[in-house]
Amino acid sequence: MLFLAILFLAAVLATLFFLIKGLVNMAGTTTQDLEGDGPSQRALRSNKLMQKRILFQAVAIGVAALILLIASAKS
Repeated sequence: MLFLAILFLAAVLATLFFLIKGLVNMAGTTTQDLEGDGPSQRALRSNKLMQKRILFQAVAIGVAALILLIASAKS
């Protein structure tokens, strides 16, 4: 159970890390990024950061569900 708690905490912190990195990346968007042809490098980076955030968010939800399942089985 301790391992799952540590894994959950790590997934939550990774989610928070990639959320903040994505916000910082988005805050640096310039007019040139918005008006260029095709997706800019900043837009591609934002997309990758969002994908990583969603992945870690899914892991955190899965671990939380597993913790709740184990806890309900014990009682």
